[in-house]
Amino acid sequence: MPHDIIAFGEVMVRLAPPNFQRLEQTRTLDVEIGGAELNTAAGLVRLGRSAAWVSRLPDNPLGKLVTNRVREIGVSDQFVQFAEDGRCGVYFLEFGASPRASSILYDRKDSSISRVQRGMFDWSTIFTSAKWFHVSGITAALSPGAAEVVDEAMHAAREAGVKVCMDLNYRSKLWTRERAAQVMSLLLPMCDLLIASEADAEFLFGITGEDFTEVAEGLEEKFGVKTIAGTRREATLVWRNRFAAVGYSAGQTYESAWYEVEIVDRLGAGDALAAGLIHGLLDNDLKKGLDYGAAMGALKHSIPGDLPWLTREEIESTIQGQGLRIRR
Repeated sequence: MPHDIIAFGEVMVRLAPPNFQRLEQTRTLDVEIGGAELNTAAGLVRLGRSAAWVSRLPDNPLGKLVTNRVREIGVSDQFVQFAEDGRCGVYFLEFGASPRASSILYDRKDSSISRVQRGMFDWSTIFTSAKWFHVSGITAALSPGAAEVVDEAMHAAREAGVKVCMDLNYRSKLWTRERAAQVMSLLLPMCDLLIASEADAEFLFGITGEDFTEVAEGLEEKFGVKTIAGTRREATLVWRNRFAAVGYSAGQTYESAWYEVEIVDRLGAGDALAAGLIHGLLDNDLKKGLDYGAAMGALKHSIPGDLPWLTREEIESTIQGQGLRIRR
């Protein structure tokens, strides 16, 4: 069946000690899965869109665990390949509380998706009738081969008339600043929507400005990207933030409402925001995308795990400003 959105990237098994424990003291670990692109695809499915996730997993029980969870949230796994080589990446999450920040320990080297090569996926078939393609800098950072496949996929999307969303998502634990700048400079000109922080724009490309608008103008001038979006976050405590979305297109900047969030789990909030953005842009409405994205990102803070187990009703109620009274 055709899908509105195709997402390409890695999903890892997430292991977290319960009750704010440290890894070295815990006796049990809570099991979830997480991956930026899948999180976004799942958010779009929760809004009523159809989405498929493209990846490569080991042909073992951990690979099956991941695809079971993918199907559970409603994302298609029809383009996932099971491989004899590589492994399933794992990451360990310690939840912090002020003044101790949360922290992540990755164990993802030699994952099956990091061993991907050009020609392994039939992108022309995958993009048949699709409308948007979503990928992030995390995928390109996994290996030289993964970066080449991201390039291959983005070219195929453009040829198929599919719009491309790239979340810059710089991860210093995966690649150097120089390598990231080199690769992303080749990929960004193919984007229709770029999600990027002002800090990453400065760190990777030396683009600065007095505000988001000036940074977005600099990114547009350098890479030709027409629509640029980002998050707004004010953090006073580890578990209490203010959150919003901002976007730029055709010389105009738009902002969402601000939300006060009590954080149960902040992982995946930016991916939920990306889902709302694409949802709005599927209707050619950036302001709608920012409104949905900010509400989804804010709500995701209240959900354990990386995946956005949200309903369209609560997303739209949040946009409309409904309060915290119990719904009976």
